[in-house]
Amino acid sequence: MMKFEPLLKQTLWGGDRIAPFKRLDEALENVGESWEISGVEGNETVVANGEYRGRTLNSLVRELKGKLVGKDNYQRFGDSFPLLIKFIDARRDLSIQVHPNDETAHRQGKPCGKTEMWYALKPAPGAQLYNGLKQQITPEQYKEMVEDDTITDALARYEVREGDVFFIPAGRIHAIGAGCFVAEIQQTSDVTYRIYDFKRKDKDGNYRELHTKEAAESIDYTVLSDYRTDYDLPKNEGVQVAECPYFTTAVYDLDEPMTLDYSELDSFVILIAVKGEGKITANGETMDFQMGDTILLPATTEEVKVEGEVRFLETYV
Repeated sequence: MMKFEPLLKQTLWGGDRIAPFKRLDEALENVGESWEISGVEGNETVVANGEYRGRTLNSLVRELKGKLVGKDNYQRFGDSFPLLIKFIDARRDLSIQVHPNDETAHRQGKPCGKTEMWYALKPAPGAQLYNGLKQQITPEQYKEMVEDDTITDALARYEVREGDVFFIPAGRIHAIGAGCFVAEIQQTSDVTYRIYDFKRKDKDGNYRELHTKEAAESIDYTVLSDYRTDYDLPKNEGVQVAECPYFTTAVYDLDEPMTLDYSELDSFVILIAVKGEGKITANGETMDFQMGDTILLPATTEEVKVEGEVRFLETYV
């Protein structure tokens, strides 16, 4: 079982909730993101415990291969760890953005696209986000709406509740709004195309770059009736909330011990504690598992016992 040193990212829109959520003695201001598990080149997380302490994630993938990520995953992704895990705290609105799918990303010279999901932690009162189109628009209308500052009129807007899940396949326009605090699971990719930024200026008085052309090539104009994932969460049962070619995610809310069987799963597993506290026992060791913790279990793990009153996300490829 591995924990990693978080990579804290200061942003124009960042807040002050990540450090206390993770119990960090950290005085940085405007921390918008904590990269919990990352194999992004130049932003690799480092193991914080155990025999691999001090090692980067990608160096472990190169050494352990399928023993860490799973045989099929290693054949598919090679030495690149396939998921990026973050906590995101938005004091201000993020830009309206979109991510390309793999095919479009390859055409644009990028290694891969980005499909992701959000799990909402406790939001500020009235916090909202955008996810998906609420009305049919054409590519021409899209360009006009960006130009005349009305693109948000075409987007589905949601008031966020703790426990909300939003799945964001590549191509879906979206934005996290002020007051949102989320856990994000995504493909290992840092490709983001900024569509609209509310005419804001950075600290130097400049408008941030927009990626209008690349975004236009990436948008999926499909309209759905609802973009929020509807699910019930009974105690002591895993509830699947996302399944796609890039990750499968479930939510657990435990108040009694549970044993998770991974003996038939050919993948690493990541557990993300979003509420409460407990302990995890696997591969002959036990460690604390509490709100703000993210733990990587290698693919060789067959069984995990979770104890305590704790809510967590389970994700794997």
